[in-house]
Amino acid sequence: MQHSMIMMMMTMKKMMMMIVMMMMVVVMMMKMMMMVMIMMMMMMMMMMMMMMMMMMMMMMMMMMMMMMMMMMMMMMMMMMMMMMMMMMMMMMMMMMMMMMI
Repeated sequence: MQHSMIMMMMTMKKMMMMIVMMMMVVVMMMKMMMMVMIMMMMMMMMMMMMMMMMMMMMMMMMMMMMMMMMMMMMMMMMMMMMMMMMMMMMMMMMMMMMMMI
């Protein structure tokens, strides 16, 4: 009788140990999963940030291009105006000369 009791106790102990080990493993797995999840979240955040930065850069570039275009247009206009003025002046001069003659 005693012997069987001892054996039973041993088996119980073994079972308990197994259960504890299983629990530990589960906890470890959970921890690992958490770590992985956090890493994934971080990666996602980084990706989002990168995307945002890229978008901002693109926008800035577009704005710069627009500004450049505007400047060019303005310059062209100015040049045209100058040319017109010059032409007018020339015409006037010619007229004056004619008058003089």
